[in-house]
Amino acid sequence: GIDILYSGSQKVLNAPPGSAPISFSERARKKIFSRRTKPPSFFLDMGWLANYWGCDDKPRMYHHTAPINSFFSLREGLAILAEQGLENSWKLHKENSLYLCAGLQQLGLQLFVKEQEVRLPTITTFVLPEGYDWKEVTAFIMNKHAIEISGGLGPSAGKVLRIGLMGYNSTKFNVDRVLHALKDALQHCHKNKL
Repeated sequence: GIDILYSGSQKVLNAPPGSAPISFSERARKKIFSRRTKPPSFFLDMGWLANYWGCDDKPRMYHHTAPINSFFSLREGLAILAEQGLENSWKLHKENSLYLCAGLQQLGLQLFVKEQEVRLPTITTFVLPEGYDWKEVTAFIMNKHAIEISGGLGPSAGKVLRIGLMGYNSTKFNVDRVLHALKDALQHCHKNKL
Protein backbone atom coordinates (compact mmCIF):
# COMPACT_ATOMS: atom_id res chain seq x y z
CA GLY A 1 0.00 0.00 0.00
CA ILE A 2 0.85 3.67 -0.04
CA ASP A 3 2.32 5.05 3.19
CA ILE A 4 2.61 8.73 2.26
CA LEU A 5 0.70 10.51 -0.48
CA TYR A 6 1.07 14.19 -1.31
CA SER A 7 0.23 16.56 -4.11
CA GLY A 8 0.24 20.22 -5.00
CA SER A 9 -2.95 22.24 -4.77
CA GLN A 10 -2.44 23.37 -8.37
CA LYS A 11 -2.50 19.77 -9.67
CA VAL A 12 -6.09 19.17 -10.84
CA LEU A 13 -7.54 20.54 -7.59
CA ASN A 14 -8.42 23.90 -9.17
CA ALA A 15 -6.51 25.87 -6.55
CA PRO A 16 -3.50 28.17 -6.77
CA PRO A 17 -0.09 26.71 -5.95
CA GLY A 18 1.11 27.00 -2.39
CA SER A 19 -0.64 24.21 -0.49
CA ALA A 20 0.45 20.59 -0.40
CA PRO A 21 -2.26 18.15 0.70
CA ILE A 22 -0.62 15.16 2.38
CA SER A 23 -1.92 11.91 3.86
CA PHE A 24 -0.24 9.20 5.93
CA SER A 25 -1.13 5.54 6.38
CA GLU A 26 -1.54 4.15 9.88
CA ARG A 27 1.88 2.49 9.51
CA ALA A 28 3.50 5.83 8.59
CA ARG A 29 1.77 7.59 11.49
CA LYS A 30 3.13 5.00 13.94
CA LYS A 31 6.64 5.58 12.59
CA ILE A 32 6.28 9.35 12.87
CA PHE A 33 4.95 9.29 16.43
CA SER A 34 7.51 6.74 17.64
CA ARG A 35 10.51 8.56 16.15
CA ARG A 36 13.37 9.00 18.65
CA THR A 37 15.55 11.45 16.73
CA LYS A 38 14.61 15.02 16.02
CA PRO A 39 13.91 15.81 12.34
CA PRO A 40 16.61 17.98 10.75
CA SER A 41 14.06 20.63 9.75
CA PHE A 42 11.43 22.41 11.81
CA PHE A 43 9.26 22.75 8.70
CA LEU A 44 9.35 19.00 8.01
CA ASP A 45 8.66 17.84 11.55
CA MET A 46 5.55 15.79 10.82
CA GLY A 47 4.92 15.07 14.50
CA TRP A 48 4.82 18.77 15.28
CA LEU A 49 2.67 19.48 12.22
CA ALA A 50 0.30 16.66 13.21
CA ASN A 51 -0.04 18.25 16.63
CA TYR A 52 -0.63 21.67 15.06
CA TRP A 53 -3.51 20.20 13.01
CA GLY A 54 -5.01 18.40 16.02
CA CYS A 55 -4.00 14.86 15.04
CA ASP A 56 -2.93 13.85 18.54
CA ASP A 57 -4.27 14.20 22.10
CA LYS A 58 -1.59 16.64 23.29
CA PRO A 59 -2.12 20.38 23.85
CA ARG A 60 -1.72 22.23 20.57
CA MET A 61 1.66 23.86 19.92
CA TYR A 62 2.16 26.74 17.51
CA HIS A 63 4.07 25.78 14.35
CA HIS A 64 3.39 28.43 11.69
CA THR A 65 0.88 30.93 10.42
CA ALA A 66 -1.22 28.98 7.98
CA PRO A 67 -1.89 30.38 4.48
CA ILE A 68 -5.62 30.75 5.09
CA ASN A 69 -6.42 32.14 1.62
CA SER A 70 -4.76 29.08 0.08
CA PHE A 71 -6.85 26.79 2.28
CA PHE A 72 -10.10 28.51 1.32
CA SER A 73 -9.23 28.21 -2.37
CA LEU A 74 -8.22 24.56 -1.90
CA ARG A 75 -11.50 23.89 -0.08
CA GLU A 76 -13.44 25.43 -2.98
CA GLY A 77 -11.42 23.41 -5.50
CA LEU A 78 -12.15 20.21 -3.59
CA ALA A 79 -15.85 21.13 -3.44
CA ILE A 80 -15.87 21.56 -7.23
CA LEU A 81 -14.15 18.19 -7.63
CA ALA A 82 -16.64 16.54 -5.25
CA GLU A 83 -19.55 18.03 -7.19
CA GLN A 84 -18.11 16.82 -10.49
CA GLY A 85 -17.27 13.40 -9.07
CA LEU A 86 -13.82 11.83 -9.02
CA GLU A 87 -14.59 9.25 -11.71
CA ASN A 88 -16.07 11.94 -13.97
CA SER A 89 -12.95 14.05 -13.48
CA TRP A 90 -10.71 11.12 -14.43
CA LYS A 91 -12.84 10.44 -17.51
CA LEU A 92 -12.81 14.10 -18.59
CA HIS A 93 -9.03 14.36 -18.24
CA LYS A 94 -8.51 11.16 -20.22
CA GLU A 95 -10.87 12.26 -23.02
CA ASN A 96 -9.23 15.67 -23.34
CA SER A 97 -5.77 14.12 -23.28
CA LEU A 98 -6.70 11.76 -26.12
CA TYR A 99 -8.21 14.69 -28.04
CA LEU A 100 -5.01 16.73 -27.55
CA CYS A 101 -2.77 13.82 -28.61
CA ALA A 102 -4.81 13.29 -31.78
CA GLY A 103 -4.62 17.02 -32.56
CA LEU A 104 -0.86 17.11 -32.04
CA GLN A 105 -0.43 14.16 -34.37
CA GLN A 106 -2.64 15.87 -36.98
CA LEU A 107 -0.19 18.80 -36.82
CA GLY A 108 2.58 16.32 -37.63
CA LEU A 109 4.03 16.44 -34.12
CA GLN A 110 5.49 13.34 -32.50
CA LEU A 111 4.38 12.42 -28.99
CA PHE A 112 7.31 11.95 -26.61
CA VAL A 113 5.70 9.04 -24.72
CA LYS A 114 4.97 6.47 -27.41
CA GLU A 115 2.78 4.02 -25.46
CA GLN A 116 -0.68 5.47 -24.90
CA GLU A 117 -1.31 3.35 -21.79
CA VAL A 118 1.56 5.01 -19.87
CA ARG A 119 0.86 8.62 -20.85
CA LEU A 120 -0.39 10.92 -18.12
CA PRO A 121 -3.82 12.41 -18.82
CA THR A 122 -2.79 15.74 -17.29
CA ILE A 123 0.57 16.40 -18.99
CA THR A 124 1.18 15.79 -22.68
CA THR A 125 4.72 15.98 -24.00
CA PHE A 126 5.64 16.21 -27.66
CA VAL A 127 8.92 16.42 -29.55
CA LEU A 128 9.69 19.83 -30.97
CA PRO A 129 10.42 19.47 -34.70
CA GLU A 130 14.05 19.79 -35.77
CA GLY A 131 15.23 23.37 -36.25
CA TYR A 132 12.81 25.13 -33.89
CA ASP A 133 13.98 26.92 -30.76
CA TRP A 134 11.67 25.95 -27.89
CA LYS A 135 12.11 29.34 -26.21
CA GLU A 136 11.04 31.16 -29.37
CA VAL A 137 8.01 28.89 -29.82
CA THR A 138 6.83 29.21 -26.21
CA ALA A 139 7.44 32.99 -26.18
CA PHE A 140 5.44 33.39 -29.41
CA ILE A 141 2.54 31.39 -27.97
CA MET A 142 2.61 33.37 -24.72
CA ASN A 143 2.89 36.77 -26.41
CA LYS A 144 0.36 36.21 -29.19
CA HIS A 145 -2.09 33.76 -27.61
CA ALA A 146 -1.59 34.26 -23.82
CA ILE A 147 -1.04 30.52 -23.36
CA GLU A 148 1.87 29.15 -21.35
CA ILE A 149 3.50 25.97 -22.60
CA SER A 150 6.55 24.62 -20.78
CA GLY A 151 9.77 23.17 -22.08
CA GLY A 152 11.25 19.82 -21.19
CA LEU A 153 13.13 19.08 -17.98
CA GLY A 154 16.44 17.31 -17.39
CA PRO A 155 17.59 15.26 -20.40
CA SER A 156 14.56 16.36 -22.45
CA ALA A 157 15.27 20.10 -22.00
CA GLY A 158 15.29 21.87 -25.36
CA LYS A 159 13.87 18.82 -27.13
CA VAL A 160 10.24 18.65 -26.04
CA LEU A 161 7.35 20.86 -24.99
CA ARG A 162 4.86 20.03 -22.22
CA ILE A 163 1.18 20.93 -22.20
CA GLY A 164 -0.77 20.71 -18.95
CA LEU A 165 -4.52 20.14 -18.95
CA MET A 166 -5.58 20.06 -15.33
CA GLY A 167 -8.78 20.69 -13.46
CA TYR A 168 -10.82 23.59 -14.78
CA ASN A 169 -8.44 24.02 -17.74
CA SER A 170 -9.07 20.51 -19.06
CA THR A 171 -11.65 21.34 -21.74
CA LYS A 172 -11.97 20.67 -25.46
CA PHE A 173 -12.18 24.45 -25.95
CA ASN A 174 -8.75 24.88 -24.35
CA VAL A 175 -7.32 21.97 -26.35
CA ASP A 176 -8.50 23.69 -29.53
CA ARG A 177 -6.93 26.98 -28.38
CA VAL A 178 -3.59 25.28 -27.70
CA LEU A 179 -3.61 23.43 -31.02
CA HIS A 180 -4.42 26.65 -32.89
CA ALA A 181 -1.60 28.48 -31.06
CA LEU A 182 0.88 25.70 -31.81
CA LYS A 183 -0.05 25.65 -35.49
CA ASP A 184 0.39 29.43 -35.60
CA ALA A 185 3.78 29.22 -33.85
CA LEU A 186 5.08 26.51 -36.17
CA GLN A 187 4.13 28.66 -39.17
CA HIS A 188 5.62 31.91 -37.84
CA CYS A 189 8.64 30.98 -35.73
CA HIS A 190 12.07 30.88 -37.34
CA LYS A 191 13.13 27.40 -38.35
CA ASN A 192 16.89 26.97 -38.36
CA LYS A 193 18.02 25.65 -41.75
CA LEU A 194 21.22 24.06 -40.35
